[in-house]
Amino acid sequence: MPATDPYTVQLTPDVHAYVQPDGGWCLNNAGFVSDGTDTVLIDTTATERRARSLRDALLATGAPAPRTIVNTHHHGDHTYGNSVFLPEATVVGHEACRREVLAAGRQLHLIWPRTDFGDIQVTAPSVTYSDRMTLHAGGTEVRLIHPGAAHTVGDTIVHLPERGVVFTGDLIFHGGTPFLATGSLGGSLRALEVLRSLDAETVVPGHGPIADPSVYDATEAYLRYVAELAEAGRTKGLTPLEVARTADLGEFGELRESERLVANIHRAYAELNGLPEGSPLDVAAVFGDMAAMNGGMPVACHA
Repeated sequence: MPATDPYTVQLTPDVHAYVQPDGGWCLNNAGFVSDGTDTVLIDTTATERRARSLRDALLATGAPAPRTIVNTHHHGDHTYGNSVFLPEATVVGHEACRREVLAAGRQLHLIWPRTDFGDIQVTAPSVTYSDRMTLHAGGTEVRLIHPGAAHTVGDTIVHLPERGVVFTGDLIFHGGTPFLATGSLGGSLRALEVLRSLDAETVVPGHGPIADPSVYDATEAYLRYVAELAEAGRTKGLTPLEVARTADLGEFGELRESERLVANIHRAYAELNGLPEGSPLDVAAVFGDMAAMNGGMPVACHA
């Protein structure tokens, strides 16, 4: 099958993960919790076509169409498909997620103008929370946890304590390079401690195959590598692009989207310069430097 054919994995009798290989740019994961009468959907997808495929896969399991959608953060690959599930579903997310969805608008269209996103109506969460929130899909408890600024300023961890499952959103890229441009390096390290404290045996990352908690260690190692590179580069007066171009990726060389390194160094520099976590970066400069890392080629959307 082509590398981008999605598949559904039944994790427990009432919990499914929806995985979109290979987990690259715009190929996110989703999931759903359903007892056969009520369904909570976790994230959507980047295009109308992919959102409709997600809906078909959900219905094929016998679950009813979702009445609730949880967005793990505002990025379009996790939210663009929200409108496909309306008007039946209510969208829930962190209060900063709502703000950022509305501010971003059709941002993916601007970054990847040649991608066929379909009939996308930007749909922000209409129900928001600030710290913790609990939903119920039938008899299954669905806990929403905001870890602070991490991948973005409005991340949500979805924890199913009775099922031993956690949906991390893009706090975790399994097999891919973390991306901190709209979040925080220090906050991402703290978010890993929150994830570890949940003791979930099954980890559904925002991108990449289903994992176990060892994926937290791999992510932490990369984040600490970025912190060390940034501190050394800033001391030498190097730009983020100069640091990234001369970096020895070593064990991280096999991760997808290695060009994200320069974006992560931009974020690390901002925090070393004393800017608050989650402060906006110059998006044009960040994506321009990532294109430079790709030999002048733009970052590719795989949706």
